[in-house]
Amino acid sequence: MKLQDSVIAITGGGQGLGRAMAELLASRGARLALIDRVPETLEEAAEACKKAGSDAKTYVCNVVEEGEVETTFAAIVKDFGQLNGLINNAGIVRDGLMVKAKEGRVEKRMELDHWQSVLDVNLTGVFLCGREAATQMIETGSQGVIINIASISRAGNMGQSNYSAAKAGVSALVPVWAKELARYGIRCMGIAPGFLRTEMTASMKPEALEKMKASIPLKRLGEPEEIAATAAFILENDYMSGRIIEVDGALRL
Repeated sequence: MKLQDSVIAITGGGQGLGRAMAELLASRGARLALIDRVPETLEEAAEACKKAGSDAKTYVCNVVEEGEVETTFAAIVKDFGQLNGLINNAGIVRDGLMVKAKEGRVEKRMELDHWQSVLDVNLTGVFLCGREAATQMIETGSQGVIINIASISRAGNMGQSNYSAAKAGVSALVPVWAKELARYGIRCMGIAPGFLRTEMTASMKPEALEKMKASIPLKRLGEPEEIAATAAFILENDYMSGRIIEVDGALRL
């Protein structure tokens, strides 16, 4: 797929990894539909995309609300006339051990709300947005690509029962959708990032951050721009479908 003038929707597009992907794609001529819950960060991201040389529109949407998702994707097609790509990037974390015990007594357990909220956003939100993007692509005759942002935590990361389960589900959707949607000219791929330099890692204690870096064979965190470059590679390669690309500095959980 040629990025020039293609229309790419990005959930969680107002900040962090989503914004990095948006800016890189904008610099290559793609038009961006940025989806997020915070209007202020969305507007800042849209301005950055315009400075990068392309058009961008913003859509405030909670990806766990079916009606909002349907309305948002209908609005994207109305505004741009087509939809060529979706990057399912929106996600949250609510880390914690399933159970934490001391001297044979359980002191803390993962709250059901923390489990459910992560599954809602990180998995159900991906399903809802993927389903609606596919619907719009088919009905407008726009061949396209869906990219699910997974994580190396999909293999199971201590303290992330909820996040690991959600990302494993997101990864499983990739080959399913690739097989189901190929007949309509729609590809599906996934990216599983390792530890990235983000606002979250920047707030970590220096000793914890150094320990994290030491566990990575390349001895550094990944850059959001490196994930963005991977997304662009997937979008432009028309024979890639049904696979997960791991971008993790050789770290394997």
